[in-house]
Amino acid sequence: MNYQHLFTELATRTIRMALVGPKGGFGRSLLVQCRALPSLEIAALCDLDIEGTLATLASLGFAADAAMVCRHADDVRAARDAKRIALVGDYQLLDEVELDIVVEATGQPEVSVRIAQAALRRGVHVAMATKETDSVVGPYLNRLALDHNVVYTTPDGDQPSNLIGLVTWARVLGFDVVAAGKSSEYDFIYDTQAQTVDYLDQRHAASLASCWALGDDVAATLAARRDAFSMLPQSATPDYCELNVVANSTGLLPAADALNYPLARISELADIFVPKEDGGILDRTGVVDVFNCLRRPDDVSFGGGVFVIVRCKDDETWQLLKQKGHIVSKSGKYACIYLPYHLMGLETPTSLFSAVLTRQPTGSSTQLPHARMVARVTRDFKAGETLSMGGHHHVIDGTVALLIDQVNAGNAAPFYLAANKKLKADVAQGSLVPLDALELDGSALYDAWQRNPAL
Repeated sequence: MNYQHLFTELATRTIRMALVGPKGGFGRSLLVQCRALPSLEIAALCDLDIEGTLATLASLGFAADAAMVCRHADDVRAARDAKRIALVGDYQLLDEVELDIVVEATGQPEVSVRIAQAALRRGVHVAMATKETDSVVGPYLNRLALDHNVVYTTPDGDQPSNLIGLVTWARVLGFDVVAAGKSSEYDFIYDTQAQTVDYLDQRHAASLASCWALGDDVAATLAARRDAFSMLPQSATPDYCELNVVANSTGLLPAADALNYPLARISELADIFVPKEDGGILDRTGVVDVFNCLRRPDDVSFGGGVFVIVRCKDDETWQLLKQKGHIVSKSGKYACIYLPYHLMGLETPTSLFSAVLTRQPTGSSTQLPHARMVARVTRDFKAGETLSMGGHHHVIDGTVALLIDQVNAGNAAPFYLAANKKLKADVAQGSLVPLDALELDGSALYDAWQRNPAL
């Protein structure tokens, strides 16, 4: 794909963008890239922390007068006339800004759904980086965008959009996609000499001497690795959210409710994410899943990247590709094709250009609820308690996340719809949080979720 040919209008067109949530890693990385793109104008920034946003701009080298703090509609108009960035704390003031696209990156579903709806209804495209919102109401917002002749999309640079892109690329080329997935957020770095494992800033003694090689009994090897690293977390809540978005956008279903999370080296993926009858771990094909990247200190990382497993339809072709370094299973039946990176906001401009210039999403324009991320409680909850969510990984205390088929979801509440809601009924340990146990009065997210197609 020649992107310069695809986006020839960039030479003569200026795209006016609003970024909601500019202080996080995603927002900051997008601002970095905007500075290199004269065709992309930052018309507005929205964040409750005005001083923190100004500090972010200063740290990136923006001029001291690049942004104007706006508290009223008149201020927004004054900022536009002065050709300055309108910096607002009240997201409703975004309605006063002339925009082509809003990039929503607050990570706060109850707020982001309001922002997205307002933009779409007034004919402004939306790139939804708040995947928590997308996992709950992406199908509805997608439908709302189509109704208003604009684009709603996942943004490139986040794993969901990158994986949707890889899956659709494979399908266009006629590949049979057996599985699609991503690596979890952090690598497990194993020193074969010292017999230690590094995970973030932690170091633990561990031995994989008996299970470093995958061997013929894949399931047994993966179980041994899991046990050897039992002192470390081997699943992460955001993975379920991201694969929920991918499932809804591609029709691929969860490989398992808890997802599989094998500790796997990159070279092993085509032997692991294949059907059990062929030595792998899958009970069915056409699925999404996630793995923990296992590597030595001198191995390259998967970089939070994405992969597809495809069937090999011609032995000679794939043996040739294997000789060139591509990952083909020991059986020769399957191959892994992967992108070992996701660059957050540094990649996102391609999604903005696609939405505004070609009126096409880099995600999917036909989202439907195929899967539902839900919360299973790990202790008894009583009526009156709040399902409090916090931390970098947006975990609901006292629960674990699952990703289940939509047809099996019943009355289970979407995970991020349940987050921070008060319970009006008891929920027993081991149960999925049900919708009718939540106090949902005034929830914009619940109102939007009820509008999801095919519920």
